[in-house]
Amino acid sequence: MADAERVTARQRAILTAIVESYIDTGEPVGSGTVSRLPQTEISGLSPATVRNEMAALADEGLLEQPHTSAGRIPTARAFRMYVEQISGGAGIYKLSAGSRSEIDSNFAGLTGTQAVLERTSHVLATLTSGVGVAIAAVSGGDVLEHVHFSRLTEARVLAVVVTKSGLVRDRVLALDRDLTARDLETAANFLNENFRGWNIEGVRREIARLVERERNEYQRLLTSVQHLWAHTVPESGATRQTIYVEGVANLVTSQEDRERLREVLMALEAKQRLVELLNAYIDTRQESVRVVFDLEEQAPELAGLVLIAAPARMAGENRGTVGVIGPKRMQYERTMSAVGYIAQVFDRMLEPQ
Repeated sequence: MADAERVTARQRAILTAIVESYIDTGEPVGSGTVSRLPQTEISGLSPATVRNEMAALADEGLLEQPHTSAGRIPTARAFRMYVEQISGGAGIYKLSAGSRSEIDSNFAGLTGTQAVLERTSHVLATLTSGVGVAIAAVSGGDVLEHVHFSRLTEARVLAVVVTKSGLVRDRVLALDRDLTARDLETAANFLNENFRGWNIEGVRREIARLVERERNEYQRLLTSVQHLWAHTVPESGATRQTIYVEGVANLVTSQEDRERLREVLMALEAKQRLVELLNAYIDTRQESVRVVFDLEEQAPELAGLVLIAAPARMAGENRGTVGVIGPKRMQYERTMSAVGYIAQVFDRMLEPQ
């Protein structure tokens, strides 16, 4: 990034005006346009003065000229500087009363991590005109409340696991051997009677220990239980986290966008890639919203898009990640505030109603 110390206060004000004008219009910004903008810091400057300052900003790698027109557009480095400036201000997480009320009303009456995260993706997509993303954290320390198996067809089973945190995981299992409805009921009863209140990873370890120890008919039951549990809750490294995505159509604003949409859709439909993307950039220990511009380093299909995300916690424990994926021309302050507000009030949204 350009050395911020080499950018004067006046140049920074001009750059902010250009970034905000470009976000609003999508058009290159000329010196005449800037000189007519109402910002106090640049009011009264002549177009010639603004033009000279814009040339200096271009030399710093903060502005570029896309065509032969006189207008300039911000570079990725300019957007980064703009976001840093916003992040350092007092406005973050201070949404208007109307926006806060809209968020709160959307979450009214919801309980459980899954329901809140699913609604989160919708709310963020609506508020920001970007792609709302929410993922539920996979926690080996989450506690088993109840498990149920239903036979669908031969060697296909519906498994439902409910955890104490309120997360409901359902999976259709393709097994390598058929199990009867009685086998499934017996396995579910065994798990519920013996492992309710155990953490998820502890169940796996204990079943493996029991299978190793037993050498009789009891082992046949245990083997079936182990087989079902391994398919229902894969090992941590292979677990597919629950992810909610909404608002992809918000990315389509031009013909060029439409041509890219298929690639973006492919990236978002490969949800595990999106989980990896968020995990690569969002540290569950961080306290603030993070803005990531270099998504193409993890997913080339998302080149030119920006991720704004934050961890969501309940009682100090990470419950997942909430965020927005959008174009560089997004309303950063509104989006960062919305993401930050939802992350901060996650505790309250998940309190028993």
